[in-house]
Amino acid sequence: MNRVYNFSAGPSQLPEEVLKEAAAEMLDCNGTGQSVMEMSHRSKAYEPIIAECEALVRELMNVPENYKVLFLQGGASTQFAMIPMNLKKKGKAAYVNTGVWSKKAIAEAKKYLDVDVIASSDDKNFCYIPKVEKVTGDYDYVHITLNNTIMGTHWEYLPDTGDIPLVTDASSCILSEPLDVSKFGVIYAGAQKNLAPAGVTLVIIREDLIPETMPVENAPTMLQYKIHAEGGSMYNTPPCYTIYMMGKVLKWIKANGGAEGMAKRNYEKAEYLYNYLDNSDYYHATAEKGSRSIMNVPFLTKETDPDAASAINKKFVAAAAAEGLVNLAGHRLVGGMRASIYNAMDLEGVKKLVAFMDKFAAENK
Repeated sequence: MNRVYNFSAGPSQLPEEVLKEAAAEMLDCNGTGQSVMEMSHRSKAYEPIIAECEALVRELMNVPENYKVLFLQGGASTQFAMIPMNLKKKGKAAYVNTGVWSKKAIAEAKKYLDVDVIASSDDKNFCYIPKVEKVTGDYDYVHITLNNTIMGTHWEYLPDTGDIPLVTDASSCILSEPLDVSKFGVIYAGAQKNLAPAGVTLVIIREDLIPETMPVENAPTMLQYKIHAEGGSMYNTPPCYTIYMMGKVLKWIKANGGAEGMAKRNYEKAEYLYNYLDNSDYYHATAEKGSRSIMNVPFLTKETDPDAASAINKKFVAAAAAEGLVNLAGHRLVGGMRASIYNAMDLEGVKKLVAFMDKFAAENK
């Protein structure tokens, strides 16, 4: 069977070169006679794997020396709790609500401190990023979701938070373009979009934000940044194979121009798809210009009747899958279709999608 073009929002398509290399090493990695899946995380065989992965994160993202790089578990959803539990000082945080994942982060944070939702785009079903020029106040931190996977929006600027630490969920846009780590107190990202298979969560945190004593009483040991930082992400058994895969993906990113190379690749793909949508009389993008994601592109057909729209959407997704273009169903909160075009998706895949869309439109107008 030929490889398909996978437009899933996550877990997502991985670089073919990485998959082939990992397959070749499945039974014998680095001459050890064993798979990484079988290695002790504290063995001399595994030590260079996690060390190289951290070194590549630091190199590709220009991580300053006063930041810790952690490889944790539990996805971004666990970070929704770890952030307020660890960063709580005065007991209040500011959040910007830009969709489903922001709302989940807000709900979790409210269990541990007071939350001010200082801006929201829920008035227009989260199809844009609200303008937040400057944040002031007695806040422990300010939280944004950098890229909104479901709604297809992205922060094209960063709010000025002054001395208040800026925290971001970068799960669906990590290393898709350069990002100034020094502007953030914490960056966290589930790996399953741009970095690796599901199972590891990358956390980059400024050292002064790691509390010596947890501000939340009886906090579970596994939810304390200090424990993981002191243990070099080895307090318990980390997701060894996923970290190994992340290291290979990071090498692939480096070989393809680093964050700058990914940005060139990704903006070219996104521009090609958005230009088609903006000039189509059958489809339209749901996210407003100036807030559009280069990773996730939701779109609708011109059909407005709910039942008819549902039928044509199902027909589109099935017909696309038959052409080797899979996982294009849109999220129920937006409807229609969604093309996730993460780093590993090449321009050829986007061109094949647009060619199919054009053909489908002509046959179904």
